[in-house]
Amino acid sequence: MALTKLNNNGIAGVTALPSSIALGDMTLVSATTLSSAASSITFTLADYKEYQFYFVNMHPATDSVAFGFNVSIDNGSNYNVAKTTTNFDSAHNEAGNDTAFGYAAGRDLAQGTGDQIFMGAGANLGADNDQSISGTLNLFNPSSTTFIKHFIGRSHGSEYRDQAWSSFVAGYANTTSALTNIKFQMSSGNIDAGTILMYGIN
Repeated sequence: MALTKLNNNGIAGVTALPSSIALGDMTLVSATTLSSAASSITFTLADYKEYQFYFVNMHPATDSVAFGFNVSIDNGSNYNVAKTTTNFDSAHNEAGNDTAFGYAAGRDLAQGTGDQIFMGAGANLGADNDQSISGTLNLFNPSSTTFIKHFIGRSHGSEYRDQAWSSFVAGYANTTSALTNIKFQMSSGNIDAGTILMYGIN
């Protein structure tokens, strides 16, 4: 493979890039902002090498629930792809007398087909008017028919006991079939409000 070099000696002096260097354009593919409560928000996936989702102020209609996602290989008929994941998080309450940090065994999946949740032990998101969860999800090469589908999630939410939760999740959908759809939903009840942006990156 030939070595591609910049046209100039220093980055500050670059006036043009060789045509062989891909810029990795980030394209807003779809955006959903709820105007009324909904049971879920779904998106259709195509052939971008990476999808980046931003979920902003996802507010549950029900107290003490979890926000998560699942994927489909059959155009949304089923959301039950087996996933293996790992999780850790940290927490701190408003009173300043309760903290936590560590591996979250209750949130990982070992070939589990249920939703992958983002925060807490499974039912921690608060439904107070000022409580919500926001974060990102990176999904890599979902249209591949050769490789499993890796993802990385990062979120922060307000727990129903007035705690700040910062959570990290990563794993893979264990299928070589192309992923066709992704669905975001609460573990119980509706999503009362929120916005999800889906960007595609090549």
